[in-house]
Amino acid sequence: MTTTIPGIRKSGKQWKPPSKPSRRTQISASLKTSWSQRSALREKLAQIKSHELRLHTEKLAEKERRVGIIKERRAQAAEKERFALLEAKMHKKKVERMRKKEKRNKMLKER
Repeated sequence: MTTTIPGIRKSGKQWKPPSKPSRRTQISASLKTSWSQRSALREKLAQIKSHELRLHTEKLAEKERRVGIIKERRAQAAEKERFALLEAKMHKKKVERMRKKEKRNKMLKER
């Protein structure tokens, strides 16, 4: 019965240095880092992505707001021009009555 003593080789090659377990040299970078580091990096990237998404949605909302303002101004200008043309054709008081009637109808539609 032979017992192995650490430091003494079984094969009798005591002149060789003790070998260490082989280590892969072509290991991927993701395996070199620990799980906690990878999860922390993943959380950080998720936070960055959510922040970018929030900034993007804010930017789109601002753009939509500006486009809405421009459309509203154009609609007001078109309505003003239409009433100016009507005033040129018809009597002024009749045009005022038509304008009030249209406002009432618009208010009723919006309800």
